[in-house]
Formats: sequence, structure tokens, C-alpha cells
Amino acid sequence: MQLKQERKGIRSFPRNYWIVIIMEFFERGSYYGVLSILSVYLVSSTGDGGLGLTRENVGLISSITKPLLYLLPILSGAIADRYGYRKVLMAAFVVMSAGYYLTGISTGFETVFASLLLMNIGAGFFKPLISGTIARTTTEENSTLGFGIFYWTINLGAFIFPLFLVPVLKKIDYSYIFFMAAIATGSLLLLNIFFYKEPQRPQVTKSLGEVLLGAVQVLKDYRFIVMIVIYSMFWILYFQMFDTVLWYVKDYVDAGPLNVAVNRFLSLFVANPDWKFDVEHVTVVNAGTIICLQIIVSSIVKKFKALPTMITGIFFGTLGMAILAISTGIWVFMAGIIIFTLGEMTAHPKFLSYVGLIAPEDKKALYLGYSFLYGVIGSGIGGVLGANLYVHFVDRFQQSSTLWLIFSGIGLFTIIGLLVFNRFVRKKE
Repeated sequence: MQLKQERKGIRSFPRNYWIVIIMEFFERGSYYGVLSILSVYLVSSTGDGGLGLTRENVGLISSITKPLLYLLPILSGAIADRYGYRKVLMAAFVVMSAGYYLTGISTGFETVFASLLLMNIGAGFFKPLISGTIARTTTEENSTLGFGIFYWTINLGAFIFPLFLVPVLKKIDYSYIFFMAAIATGSLLLLNIFFYKEPQRPQVTKSLGEVLLGAVQVLKDYRFIVMIVIYSMFWILYFQMFDTVLWYVKDYVDAGPLNVAVNRFLSLFVANPDWKFDVEHVTVVNAGTIICLQIIVSSIVKKFKALPTMITGIFFGTLGMAILAISTGIWVFMAGIIIFTLGEMTAHPKFLSYVGLIAPEDKKALYLGYSFLYGVIGSGIGGVLGANLYVHFVDRFQQSSTLWLIFSGIGLFTIIGLLVFNRFVRKKE
């Protein structure tokens, strides 16, 4: 007992905690590695190694498959509590790995759509089981550190895989990126079989019927739903990072000055470096900004009220999107993405806090569980809307600035909507 009490910091976590941290790193690295090039791969011509789909088709795929990542966790959490985490993780890894592999060998709209459906179904079932395991392997004393490491792990995977693996594999063939993801997630089956231990589950578990009844209770609270709908408008902007922003980088952004600067630095260590900024590095910039600045941002905003901080974050996100309209130069683009990311990591933690504040006292956990709806709505609208706007304003009229200003307008609408909503809620109270 004495020894147990002396264990602090990272030494206080059991082995099962580190097992799921490793799982999270490889799963998220695979997922964001694929997402960093997916939309460009799908629309690139077959001569360039892509599938040659239309942007509208890619937007439709995004709007149908990505919401599953946010919708399925409510079911998978209930299923895991009833039937066991190991069994559900096993299924998730098999389905994800199959989805990645089949995407790599797909040659048309129908097959790639079905493959990406599998990929997101697997990821949607995986997502809550890791956070659930962490919640059951941490204590009140170390849970903040535990979830902090968890959050860093997500972004570390999203940083390393697109930065180092994706460019190398892409030079060989795009399909190797999907095969890499299939191998990385498929190998997690071994961790699950030989090392992962079933966490202690609650004595009383919810049936799927009870889970759906909880959804009905939440959906009947129109004020909560209105708030989620308003906030989800900001996430329409976020999901452009994996579609329209990547197309824009590929077609318009001049990365020459950044390439020169990076290669000049690399020349201090290697001879004749030839590094080039490409679409996969958008995810690297986003994840790298979070890794470097999240602790600083969190320490600053923790003292401020939830709603004003949310609005400030959304303002920065909106400003970042508007900056993209200024120029196609790489430094302007980098500034826009970094400022947008600052907004994202300022707004979202406070959004969760705000949900807790406006939820009924006896239903806070229930409301926090369904706050994921922002991702369902944001990704569901963002894919189709972004693709069609890009085709109309950028492909047809070469007005990329108009595209980013429209998305900035959606950000401003979100801010105004939250201000109006807050005033309405206070009146009701």
C-alpha cells in the first residue's frame, strides 16, 4: 500500500492505460494519415494515381461516412458495457483494417464508398472504448494527466504519420498509404488479444433500448438541440480541412518560399535536401499547433467563462478562414491554418464545459454524451456544402477568396447565433 501511494505522475497509470494509449496512437495516426490525402486522391485523375471522382461525389461520401464517427459511439459504448470491451475492440480493428485495405484496391465510386463506410464504422466503434478504458484506469488524482496524455497521443499520431510515412508511401503509390493503415490497425489485434485486459464494467449496463430512450429525452429539449445546431455550424469550417482546403492547396497554394526555408535549414544536417510542402502537411500544421500550444491556451482560458471563451475561439477560427482569402501564398495560408487551429482548441473544451452548465442537474452526463451531435451535423453538411461551393466558385469562376469568405460568414453566423441563444436561455431561466 505504501509503495502504491508513492507512485505519482506517469508511473501511477497501470499497464492497461499504456496499452490503449499505444492503440490510440496507431489508430489515429492511420486515420489522419489517410484523411490527409484522401480527398485529393479521390479526385485526382487515374493518370496521377487517383480515382478520378468528381468533387460532388467526394463531398457526398464525406457527408455520409464521417458522421458515423460521431454517431456510432453512443451505441458502441452501450454494447461494450454489456458484451465486453475486448470483443468490441476486436470487431472494430477487423472492420477498420478491412475498410482501409479495400479502399486501397477500390477503383470506383461504389466500392470506395462502401470501403470508407467500413473504415468509419470501425473508427466509430473504437472511439469511445479507449476513452472509456482510460476513465476506468485513472483516478480522481491522475485523470487530468491521463486524459491530457490521451489528447496529446491523438495529435502526435496525426502529426507523425502524415509528416514521415505518407510522403514516402505516396511516392510509391497512393494505395500503399491505405495498406499501411490496414497493417497498423490490424496489428492492434495482437495487442488486444495478448495484452489488453478487460476493464471493470458497471454492474448495471444500459440496453440499446435505454440508450435510444435517452436520445429521445435529449432530443425533446429543443433549447439544447438549438445550441448544438448553432455550434455545429463552426464545425462545417473544421471539416473543410479534409476536403476543400486540401484541394485548394493542391491547385493554388504556392509553397515555394516555405520549401526554400525548410530545405535551407535541413541542409545544415543533410546534403541536398528536397523537402516539399504538400496536402498531407495541412494535418501536420494543425496537429503540430495543438501539440505546441494546447497547454498554454488551456492555462489562459481556464479562468474565463465558457460562452465568451467559445465565442472568442470561434472568432479566431473564423479569422483563420478569412485569412485564406487574402492570398494564395504559403505564409498567408500557414497563418490562416494556425489561427484557425488556435480557435478550435480554444472553443471546443469550453463547449463541453458549456454543455455541462446548461444541462439539467440530474442529466449532465446524458447531455455530455449526446453533445457529439455537433460532429454529426458539421460533417454531414460540411462535405456536400464544401464540395459544391468549391466547384461553383473555384473550379468554375476561379474565385477562391469568395469560398473562404462564405465560410467566414458561417463562422460569424455561429457567433451571432450563440449570443442570441444565450440571451434566450437566460430569459427562460
